[in-house]
Order: sequence, then structure tokens, then C-alpha cells
Amino acid sequence: MNASYAIDYEMIFQHAPVGMCISVNRVIRSCNHALAAMFGYQRIQLDGQSFSVLYPTMDEFLRTGDRIIPIMNAKGRYSDERIMRRENGELFWCHVTGRALDPAEPLGAGVWTFEDVSEKRPVTAELTPREREIAALLVEGKTSKLIARETDLSPRTVEMHRAKLMKKFSASTSSELVHKLISMSR
Repeated sequence: MNASYAIDYEMIFQHAPVGMCISVNRVIRSCNHALAAMFGYQRIQLDGQSFSVLYPTMDEFLRTGDRIIPIMNAKGRYSDERIMRRENGELFWCHVTGRALDPAEPLGAGVWTFEDVSEKRPVTAELTPREREIAALLVEGKTSKLIARETDLSPRTVEMHRAKLMKKFSASTSSELVHKLISMSR
């Protein structure tokens, strides 16, 4: 690269092909056009807002925050696919990845990316917030015991939620359920 070429990081941030934001303590400090458009907002509407406006419920926002901290502490970054909510109330699957700028403060200042994966995985069944959480963890390949530990539920309760998901998605086995969650529209 030519040393005299000035890199315009703001332009790169604003025109990135994925949603991006800078946050501090789960509050959006600055977001790009792709993130605002993905969620159906204007950029100015999201700057200064809590990430909670992007979640289906406040409970899901809080539980996700609790789940992020130990993973960020262990790995320095966090990534998952979860159901998020657009400004108009529509729910959609979103791949989210983030990294704290200071590893000692996992929810402090950070850089986050968001990718709409709803074309590959549409939300087709009416799910409760807990079912959405369990579904996202099942897609990650987690067992009922691991999900129970991460969500502070008993393994039996996780199995009950899994059974409800199987019924809603007309799946006869757990692997069929995960397959349907992953590749519904393929």
C-alpha cells in the first residue's frame, strides 16, 4: 500500500457490508448504515440507545448479557446466532460477533458486527423468549446439560423446551430439530 494513501476509517466503517457498531456497556455509541438499515432505523435513532432495543424482550437482552461475560473473559470475543427484533417488530435470525477493546471489561467498550441470516434461517414458528434462547444454543450444538448450565435451568426443563420446539417444528428427533433450525429455507 502506498504510504501517502490516507485510509479513511470512517468511510470504511460506514460502508462496510455488514452491520457494525462501537458500544460501551451495551449502549451503541456509533453504528454504520448497514446496521441501522438491517434493524429498520436511521443511524441517529440508534446512536446512544441500549442494545435492548434490538432484542425481542428485555429478558432476552439481560440473559444474553449474562451469557456473554464468561465467554468474553475466556476467549476475548463472543459470537452466536440469535433472534433479534427490527424496529417494526419483525423477528429475524442474526449472526452477532463482538470483541471488547479491553479484555478486562467484557461489556465495556467494544466492536460488534451483525449479519442478517434470515434468508438462510427464517423465523417460522411462534416461539417464547426461552424457546428462542434454547433454539439458539441448540444450533450451536450444545447438549441439554450445557444449555442448562448456561441458562441456570435444570436439564429436565431444557428437555421440556426442546420437546416443545420439536412439536412446533414437526421434528421427530433432536437432530432433525437442529437441522430444521439451521436449514429451513435451503
